[in-house]
Amino acid sequence: MKVLIADDSVVSRHLLEATLRKWGYEVTVACDGAEALQILEREDAPALIILDWMMPGMTGLEVCRRIRARGSEPYIYILLLTSKSQKEDLIEGMDAGADDYIAKPFDQNELQVRLRAGTRLVGLQAQLLSAREALREQATRDSLTRLWNRNSILEALSRELARARREGSPLGVVMVDLDHFKHINDNHGHLAGDAMLREAARRMQNSVRQYDSIGRYGGEEFLILLPHCGEAESFAQAERLRKQLGQSDVRIDDTSLRITASFGVTAALLGEPWTAEGLLRKADEALYAAKKSGRNRVEILSYSAEPAPDTAVVETAAVT
Repeated sequence: MKVLIADDSVVSRHLLEATLRKWGYEVTVACDGAEALQILEREDAPALIILDWMMPGMTGLEVCRRIRARGSEPYIYILLLTSKSQKEDLIEGMDAGADDYIAKPFDQNELQVRLRAGTRLVGLQAQLLSAREALREQATRDSLTRLWNRNSILEALSRELARARREGSPLGVVMVDLDHFKHINDNHGHLAGDAMLREAARRMQNSVRQYDSIGRYGGEEFLILLPHCGEAESFAQAERLRKQLGQSDVRIDDTSLRITASFGVTAALLGEPWTAEGLLRKADEALYAAKKSGRNRVEILSYSAEPAPDTAVVETAAVT
C-alpha cells in the first residue's frame, strides 16, 4: 500500500517514514501542502495520506479541502496528524475532509491501528470501482467481439454528429457486413462463426484511428464512425479496412477460412441538414449495392439531405 507523508518537520517526517517502511508500506514524502497536492496529481498517486495539520504556506486543513473539492477517484483516505486536542479543533478537521486523526507525538500502536482501518477502506473502495467498471463494460460492450454494442455505437453516432455540427466538420459513416457468413455457420458451425467475428473485429479495431468508433451493429454487421472524414477520405479508409480484413486466412481447427466483407460508405458533409437515421439508411443502401455488385468491395453513396427532423434510428435491411 502506498502512503504519502506530508509534514514540514524533518524529524517527524523521518520518524514516520522509518516506521511505515518497517511495517511494509511504500512511502512517499512531501515537505509541505503544495508538494503533497502535486504528488496527488500523479497517475500512481498514493491513496492514503498522513497529513500534518500545521504547515507553512498551506495548512493541512486547506490541503484536505482541496482534495475533497476535486471529488476525484479513487478515494484518498486522509489521516490528520495534529497536536490540537480540543474537540472543536478535531471537528473542524473532520469537516475539512479528514477521515481520522492521530495526536502528536504519535503512539506507534495507535498509528498502526488507524492505518489498518484506512487500508481496509481504500481496498473496499478499489473493489467497488472494479465492480462498477465491470458492470459498465457489460452494459456498453458486445460480449463476443468486445467492440461497442449496438446501443453504444448509436449513442456515439449522436455524439459525433453533434460535434460535427458544432465544429463544422464532416463525419464518415461506414456499414460493414461479413460476406457469406451464413455459409460459415452452416458448414463449419457456430463456434467457427464466432471465431470469425472475433478476428474480423480485432483486425478492424487495430486498423481504425484512435479517435474513430467501431461497434457491432447486429449479427455480422459493424458500424464505423470516421470523424473529420469526407466522402473521399471515408472511401479510402473503408478500402484500407477491406484489404486489412483479407490480409491472411483464419485458421480454425484444420480449416483455413478467408475473411471478406462488403462496405457501404456515406458522409455527413458541411451545409447538409443530415440526420442519424438518414446517414444510416444511406450507408445501408451503399452496403446493399456492394453486396449486389459481387461483395468484397466498397461502395459509396452521397447523402441526400432530408427535411425531416432527426428521429430515432430505425432498422435497415441488407442482403445476406
